[in-house]
Amino acid sequence: MEAPILQINDLSISFRVDGQEVAAVNSVTFAIHKSEILAIVGESGSGKSVCSLCIMGLLPKPPAIIKSGEIIFAGKQNLLKISAKEFAGLRGNDIAMIFQEPMTSLNPLMSCGKQVAEAFILHKNISWQEAKQKTIALFNEVKIPNPEAAFHKYPHEMSGGQKQRVMIAMALSCEPKLLIADEPTTALDVTVQKEIIELLKEIQQRRGTAIIFITHDLAIVKNIADSVIVMYKGQIVEQGSTKTIFENAQHNYTKALIECRPTITQRMKTLPTISDYLIADNENIFLANVETKEQFLERQQYIQQQPIILAINNAAVKYPTKKNIFGKALDFFTAMQHINLQVHQGETIGIVGESGCGKTTLGKAIVKLNKLSQGEIIYNGKNIFTQWDITYHQQVQIIFQDPYSSLNPRMTIGKAIQEPMEVHGIGIERKKNVVALLQKVGLLPEHYDRYPHEFSGGQRQRVCIARALAMQPKVIICDESVSALDVSVQAQVLNLLSALRHEFGLTLLFISHDMNVIRHLSDRIIVMQNGEIVEEGDAYTLFAAPQNNYTKMLLASVPQ
Repeated sequence: MEAPILQINDLSISFRVDGQEVAAVNSVTFAIHKSEILAIVGESGSGKSVCSLCIMGLLPKPPAIIKSGEIIFAGKQNLLKISAKEFAGLRGNDIAMIFQEPMTSLNPLMSCGKQVAEAFILHKNISWQEAKQKTIALFNEVKIPNPEAAFHKYPHEMSGGQKQRVMIAMALSCEPKLLIADEPTTALDVTVQKEIIELLKEIQQRRGTAIIFITHDLAIVKNIADSVIVMYKGQIVEQGSTKTIFENAQHNYTKALIECRPTITQRMKTLPTISDYLIADNENIFLANVETKEQFLERQQYIQQQPIILAINNAAVKYPTKKNIFGKALDFFTAMQHINLQVHQGETIGIVGESGCGKTTLGKAIVKLNKLSQGEIIYNGKNIFTQWDITYHQQVQIIFQDPYSSLNPRMTIGKAIQEPMEVHGIGIERKKNVVALLQKVGLLPEHYDRYPHEFSGGQRQRVCIARALAMQPKVIICDESVSALDVSVQAQVLNLLSALRHEFGLTLLFISHDMNVIRHLSDRIIVMQNGEIVEEGDAYTLFAAPQNNYTKMLLASVPQ
């Protein structure tokens, strides 16, 4: 049998934190061969990204400490023993990496084409003109629309999927033997995600490139990987062929990763979490937790009897794209138009569609962050743009996608939750109320005095939920609020939102591109495309018998 392109033997890595050694990777051993796609699966903190950074020679030492092991590349070089100069020649040339967040990985001050051409010039020692031609050809290979124009575009002018394709083009520029893709589809639209996966598979088959695909989502893995490694707390707990892992998973953690994610085939009253599976050794324990269609219809009947709390009538939002010297708009971009929607009190509306479809524009219009170009939004009988209601901003709250950028890094989370209560004059014993809210969302009283950087992504999202609840709202808009979370953390946050809507009688507008999440949480779903609603229906009917071709395409793109 041909020697593996990469062989890792007994790799152990620790980090020195506050004078103590913390183990990150423990006795990891695996191999990957030419033309193979190996998926490394696990939650944040499992050690999968630490392994990839070690392979790339990008682990900072200190604080990282290589305790033991070897990384053999191409059957001869031990990557842990070579010099920085040797690694510089290897990195990008023979081993390349696609990072998780393309916007932070690309230079915002340099055109996308120039950034890729730079790799050609550095490693291939060719002229600028030849590098430009090769870059445009590569842009065409990774299916970036209009490659010649894309060469001159800056990162902010490209969509998320296009930026990820630029990163893939950069990684492929020197035809590496090994490509590491670290969460390359996280937070991307389901259709873009499918395109990226198909592109990576096509590259692997055409070029014979070995690919290490790092993710926390096992549903994606099934559609791309030949073999799978499951990591938990720095160790490999299970590994084997993709078929074996999915059909006969042995470890409870692997079973949990498979089962914790909501699906488009059934609705759960409460999603199982990782801890449920690690405590209970019986996967059938959750079968009674499945919501029946009768139970769903009973809830729908109850909701239809509730008063309409929010009505959107023929709403449109247009952004000026060209102005004259006096500041008057000469041309517009229509972000959304012809939006008509009525929301009952206590109802959960799922708003789904690809990036640019207008769903976030709609959410921002409802909280008055966008001004309507035409139409009206009626809340409890009042037009929110013409009739002033001092309680509106208290009663209608929004939770944004990125909790870290939503919180002030210089303010403790206790103060961040308490501040809007003080502005609106809510409550008297505010610190006591904040502590109660922290416990309500699954955090601890001592978290009151901690800062945002001291929390995980899931915990920060809980803080943002607590801050929204502090205002005692009637309506909460969740804008992609679980899209970048690990599968088990996502399950915890979805369970929390579901419990809170029942406890407080909340009305939710849940914006997402994830059809599984929308199916799990929504009573009614609207599908948006090009700024308009193209289909609307209850969660059962729309998924069972979609009428619009765009809806059918979205459902067909969901990894099963």
